[in-house]
Amino acid sequence: MFPKSEYERVYTGSLINVQFLQTVLQDRGINSITRDDMKSGMMAGFGGGIPDHIQLFVKKADMEEALPIIEKSLS
Repeated sequence: MFPKSEYERVYTGSLINVQFLQTVLQDRGINSITRDDMKSGMMAGFGGGIPDHIQLFVKKADMEEALPIIEKSLS
């Protein structure tokens, strides 16, 4: 069984939107990480993933603050 992560997915979308949200969150002191299965698969030598399907994660402790920021930023 995999260990539980301290991160939670808060958004999935294009690279441009994810980079924008990372900047907005960082400006408010919230760190984030991304996951791009397509890019990872290509780097490993096999296909996989969906184009423009980048996942953005924040720490679970930051979820309550991050979600309203993301919603407001995308509206």
